[in-house]
Amino acid sequence: MATIGLMIEGQEDLTWERFFQLAQAAEDLGFESLFRSDHLTALEGFPARRSLDLWTSLTALALRTRRLRFGPLVCSLTFDHPALIAKKAAALAELSGGRFELGLGAGWYKGEHRMFGLPYPPYTERLERLDEGARVIKMLWAGRPADFTGRHYALAQAETHPSAAGLPLIMGGKNEQRTLRIIAEHADEWNCTYIGVDGFARKSAVLDEHCRTLGRQPGSLRRSLMLPFVIGRDAAEVQARIDAQRAMFPSLPADLAGWRAAGYVGGAPAEVLAQLKAYEAAGAARVLVQHNSLDDLASLELLAGAVLPHFA
Repeated sequence: MATIGLMIEGQEDLTWERFFQLAQAAEDLGFESLFRSDHLTALEGFPARRSLDLWTSLTALALRTRRLRFGPLVCSLTFDHPALIAKKAAALAELSGGRFELGLGAGWYKGEHRMFGLPYPPYTERLERLDEGARVIKMLWAGRPADFTGRHYALAQAETHPSAAGLPLIMGGKNEQRTLRIIAEHADEWNCTYIGVDGFARKSAVLDEHCRTLGRQPGSLRRSLMLPFVIGRDAAEVQARIDAQRAMFPSLPADLAGWRAAGYVGGAPAEVLAQLKAYEAAGAARVLVQHNSLDDLASLELLAGAVLPHFA
């Protein structure tokens, strides 16, 4: 049975007060997990919005919660060296009693790299770095001396403690020939974003084939997805919540019909339940619903009361 967690955008005016309020709500209401994005600035042209630092916020989350699983979705390799990511992840896993999970990605938002003067390699190189970076991180988590020589990263008898063997590595992406193969080789969980049930099932089948080619059992690779949701007791409440989310992301669909056409979850509780169950039937072991109206705890309460009891 699938689990339901939350995903929030850390760069869209997320303050400490909002973050702690959401974390407490997620823990109290029974959500399985709370993940957040890794970005340096708002994604749709609002540079004055608060952007809460990733690793500081995750450290605070480890100390302020007792049950929630948590992590970045996903941590960009264009922002940090994989050895440093491995070290931070191992420390957070220990601090949280094993509740931390590392989401890892190649990086995609060119605008923030240009804004802050960070290198933004071509797509092919970013995928090479994702492949090598995942290898480096898992070698360092093993807790023994590691040697590695790649095009972009190298280790020479590198050893770091605490070790983090068994720490879940989540990797995101949709590119069928390159990214999904890298994920099939390295990840414990594949996370897919902004896609409908049919698209999710199709990508998952491609991932199965990559696993078989690599000699891996497809069932050993957990499948999850992240997508926006909206819930309300009636049409007016649903529309009001769509409007509120569009204040964060104006590019979101303007009404429920557009929301559903985009493959997002939305409607009355019974409709949201049916849509999430469809993803579960398609193989999703975890659904992370994107909470885009950070002060709207009532929608989380409605989701928790009417929908969560039907999931793990």
